[in-house]
Amino acid sequence: MYALRRWSVRHARGLNWFYLRLERLLVFCSPLWRLIGYQRIERPVAAVERVVKGALFDCKMCGQCVLSATGMSCPMNCPKQLRNGPCGGVRDNGNCEVRPEMRCVWVEAVAGAARIPGGSEAISIGQPPVDRRLQGRSSWLRVVQEKTAPPP
Repeated sequence: MYALRRWSVRHARGLNWFYLRLERLLVFCSPLWRLIGYQRIERPVAAVERVVKGALFDCKMCGQCVLSATGMSCPMNCPKQLRNGPCGGVRDNGNCEVRPEMRCVWVEAVAGAARIPGGSEAISIGQPPVDRRLQGRSSWLRVVQEKTAPPP
């Protein structure tokens, strides 16, 4: 799993390109999702999302995915679950202080963000704290609902 997660960061540009197309397709299908009902499709979409993102990114299904802003490196893989940058314990070789055999998630995130157009700017934007109520829910559907919601 760890090797595939590192592969995903190395191929962040292509994966981000693919995700943007997937997002566009999901937003295009939003009338269908509304017709069926978001609550009805939540479980099957979350199951697909769990398999795909679990394999590629070792996704923890926090429900608030920030992969596009973190160079395709999931910050929830950080043993300290830091969502806004590395702790002060990153070793000289870029490995984690808690798990010395693992590269720091944020060292990987910076490298992945450099590969994505606009990624270096996106990684500098602070992320809100994790809302644990969304754990296990589909972030894909949440993005669609946010993008198709009427303006306030």
